[in-house]
Amino acid sequence: MSDGLLDQLVLAPVILPLLGAGLCLAFGRFAGAQRVISILTLLAVVASATVLLVRADQHGPQAFNVGGWPAEIGISLVADRLSSLLLLISTIVTLCVLLYSIGQGIVEFGRDTPLSVFYPTFLVLSAGVSNAFLSADLFNLFVGFEILLASSYVLITLGGTEARVRSGTIYIIVSLASSALFLIAIACVYAATGTVNFAQLALRLQDLPDSTATMLQLLLLLTFAVKAAVFPLSAWLPDSYPTAPAPVTAVFAGLLTKVGVYAMLRTQTLMFPTHELRTILLWASVLTMVVGIMGAVAQSDIKRVLSFTLVSHIGYMLFGIALGSELGVAGAIFYIIHHITVQTTL
Repeated sequence: MSDGLLDQLVLAPVILPLLGAGLCLAFGRFAGAQRVISILTLLAVVASATVLLVRADQHGPQAFNVGGWPAEIGISLVADRLSSLLLLISTIVTLCVLLYSIGQGIVEFGRDTPLSVFYPTFLVLSAGVSNAFLSADLFNLFVGFEILLASSYVLITLGGTEARVRSGTIYIIVSLASSALFLIAIACVYAATGTVNFAQLALRLQDLPDSTATMLQLLLLLTFAVKAAVFPLSAWLPDSYPTAPAPVTAVFAGLLTKVGVYAMLRTQTLMFPTHELRTILLWASVLTMVVGIMGAVAQSDIKRVLSFTLVSHIGYMLFGIALGSELGVAGAIFYIIHHITVQTTL
């Protein structure tokens, strides 16, 4: 494979699921064909993520600028060791959940659940996760979150039962509010620095007054705290996840909040290495741990118990990020990977 094709391989984890989703829609009346397409698509994404991880480890970050535009103003995708590793783990988990959902079939989903919608939406969700992990700028990260938002809302409300629609409504309202805050943060960052590219921001934010940099940091922290379900912005999660079908709940619990944690990890360590808000982060992480586990103790439904424990574990990840040290960040990354696999299995 030529170097040019290898450079474009960074696009594969995003493009392949979208193409697979389109094919699934074309074969909407053939559930068997949809299953085969979905499995083959995710297998191809696993293969591409594996190659990206090996190349990132041996040759450094793999970058691709869409359309050939300069990184400062264009859309850039970068696969370094961290993003490639999380991409590979998340794709393997997504594939396992898909196989589980196929094994459970209509018995698990219920007769009212339109399976013809599930497979393409599930692949779109995978594309959103991949795009978020590989994004090298704030706006493309925003696009990844919006893909997650649209597809996850469809998955939560599959079947259209009253409980699922009510949970989906809570989820969509909170997500739209955080998306609006994210757009405001992006606009403020661009107005202050003239770019939204992570690498450029790491340099330009150093030249800003401390008060301006702290304000931008706070805006981004609030945005990602909502998406990661950090206390006190976590009340939406226990009411949203439990009503969804088991395969949907599994992938949500294992992946969606971790994308928010990853965004927090990436922006805080790269753009704000001095951690002006470290004390706030530490307190937020401790409160998230305590409130989450106390909420779990008070529940009787197993899905709600797992939802509250998920909130608690987010606090442990945030604590490592808040420490800001090499060991703290390494611990947070290890815990993210561990929790993706364990929480999905639960």
